[in-house]
Amino acid sequence: MTNLDPAAMDAKTANVLYHDWEAQNYDDRWSISFDERCVSYAREKFGRVAPIQKYGDVLEIGCGTGFFIINLWQAGLVERAYATDISPGMVEACRRNAERVGLTDLEGKASDAESLPYEDNSFDLVVGHAVLHHIPDVPAALKECFRVLRPGGRLVIAGEPTRIGYQIVLRARRGTAAVVKAIAKVKPDIRLPEPDHSGLAPEAALEAHVDLHEFHPHMVRGWLRDAGFGTVNVRTEEFLSGLLGWSNRTIEAMVRPELLGKSWPFFAYHSYMAMYRLDEWVVRRIVPKPLFYNVLLSATKPGD
Repeated sequence: MTNLDPAAMDAKTANVLYHDWEAQNYDDRWSISFDERCVSYAREKFGRVAPIQKYGDVLEIGCGTGFFIINLWQAGLVERAYATDISPGMVEACRRNAERVGLTDLEGKASDAESLPYEDNSFDLVVGHAVLHHIPDVPAALKECFRVLRPGGRLVIAGEPTRIGYQIVLRARRGTAAVVKAIAKVKPDIRLPEPDHSGLAPEAALEAHVDLHEFHPHMVRGWLRDAGFGTVNVRTEEFLSGLLGWSNRTIEAMVRPELLGKSWPFFAYHSYMAMYRLDEWVVRRIVPKPLFYNVLLSATKPGD
């Protein structure tokens, strides 16, 4: 497909085309794995807002390549796994990843989150990770999650950017890039070559058009209440860890991998986790909640 014009297509079409293309290299780009590192990460994120226990029928909306649903299954939280994404390419990648780790009965469907292909009261748990900011009508999607949950069922979503936190992280990324460029003036060999965009697939140009929202925590809380959820827990996370994590990603995108060394992934992950712990134990007592980078939420559907 050539000459894709984002101005001539709606947000859903842009998301399908872009994520179908990105599904080929998504795991490598975002350091997604299905080993203990990401299993413990997903389990910890979930446990911040919801009980760690086994849930029966579990649906992920916007599953991508399966990072959240598969790693939660490996962590023992999921009995029967279902996955949906607006991108058929992502659903296929999710199925392949599931089969590689032994989750052979995952049901995957290409589906719009605002119109889920399941009957009322079908699931004990609905999850999502970094999905709401891609959906044009977030309140409609949350109402769909409510509809397909059984009475007493729970919704858990992580990885959604806050409006203020996003701007803070953006400045950290730009600052890191400026430092790398300054060092490269003295040591030009540290830099990766400038990307040759002429050889990229046309879908790559849609990246700037698929992230549709950042959120204030109170906005999300209001939408959950309007959808009918009872107990609602909306919290923010990642202040120092968000700054460090995105600065590290900027370095990875600009510096030659051989100069970072084989120990870089270990350093990047464990330094992020150290800052994450500091955020949870100290920083959240000092810094206002809207300044943190991510929104994390849990809400329950009232029981009979």
